[in-house]
Amino acid sequence: MRSMDRLLAVFAAIALLLPAAVFAAAPATVEAVQAPAWRDRGGITAPLAPGMELESGDVLRTGPGARAYLMLAEGSRVKLGEAAQFTLHSQSIRPEKSFRGALDIVAGAFRFTTGKLKKTLPREVAIRVGTATIGIRGTDIWGKTDKDGDLVALIQGRIEITRAGQTSELAQAMTYYDAPVGKAAVVKPLDMETFVKLARQTEIMAGDGAARAGGKAHILVAAATSEEAALELYERIRAAGFAVRILPRATEGGGWRYELRLGGYADAAEADAAAAVLHAMTGLKPVVTP
Repeated sequence: MRSMDRLLAVFAAIALLLPAAVFAAAPATVEAVQAPAWRDRGGITAPLAPGMELESGDVLRTGPGARAYLMLAEGSRVKLGEAAQFTLHSQSIRPEKSFRGALDIVAGAFRFTTGKLKKTLPREVAIRVGTATIGIRGTDIWGKTDKDGDLVALIQGRIEITRAGQTSELAQAMTYYDAPVGKAAVVKPLDMETFVKLARQTEIMAGDGAARAGGKAHILVAAATSEEAALELYERIRAAGFAVRILPRATEGGGWRYELRLGGYADAAEADAAAAVLHAMTGLKPVVTP
């Protein structure tokens, strides 16, 4: 048996002895990104990318005009708006079976929607929005926190909100909890026009320039003829909040050309929109490729 085959056999044997918890799903996965956006973990910052698995304690940040969709392992979706800061906390051993944890919205807007096919799964989710804590009972909610206060809109379902030791229950769809800084909270009806405006703050629309897993269009951001120059560009682009990759290409003269590329866009229109944002942030001149 070749050495590689022996190594694979050893790995397979070890896998059979490991407990199932070792192979548990990640608490959440990044579904879509309208850059710029970043993940902070253990003092290291990386640009957010579709398919990226998230761990308990991860902090996500979105930049101006950005959006991000996250899929919790148990099927709920979290949508983040621009200038948001979000922390994921999970105590689940098997989060795809039973989710226990908290979603902490320090700044910006979000939307939380329970997966329709998994509403009956056991879950204990607390959502903290600024100074308010929300208890979830299988629902669809939108919320935001900023310098003016906290706002939580109930789109469907039922929630309990605790703020300054006082608990309120929202059981009627299309109502919202308005808690301005320094004032008492008030529950108000949510009209459709206001709801549409709120929802747009967290929604990714066609043509916004979002990347998703499986997208076929790419962006050639830049190219370099040396590793040093390529790495310098790589760090610059990633710091700007774009999950760029380096692809070495052999040249006819026997040297190398290092291409810096972004991928995951559904079509050229999405890639064009992302390229325009990147150009405005970095001054680089990206080119969209099939």
